[in-house]
Amino acid sequence: MEKKKESFFEKMATKITCWTGTSAAFGIALAVVVVWAISGPIFKYSDTWQLVINTGTTIITFMMVFLIQKSQNKDSKAIQLKLNELIAASMHASNRMVDIEDLTEEELDVLRKYYQKLSDISEKDEDIHNSHSIDAAAHKEEEKKEHQEKYHNRKTSLPE
Repeated sequence: MEKKKESFFEKMATKITCWTGTSAAFGIALAVVVVWAISGPIFKYSDTWQLVINTGTTIITFMMVFLIQKSQNKDSKAIQLKLNELIAASMHASNRMVDIEDLTEEELDVLRKYYQKLSDISEKDEDIHNSHSIDAAAHKEEEKKEHQEKYHNRKTSLPE
């Protein structure tokens, strides 16, 4: 697969978010705050002195929100694609799960209820290694019910 050329913003965002997560970046930020605090008596704790740190931190925070969000969006897409590949590659996984991040909140709630049902069904299963899709679990649950009904009918029809 040919790697697509990244935009200037994407390159910059990646480099900045990687760098800001380092110990050196934290050390520099700490040093700035310490220098600012030490300079307080020199500037007689004036409004301008306070405004410098407030403005600086506000601007940096404002810009970092966008850079972090850009990084998070890219990471989220990559994770979703990896999960989609795992679902597509698994013979027993439901392909309906591929690309569900585009569903509405209400649709995701419905899907969550199905998985809660799957969990409830799995709790009844004595073999902890069994894994089922929603469809397979519902089918297996129906088979169990039919088996239990047959067993119950056979038991009640036997002469005592």
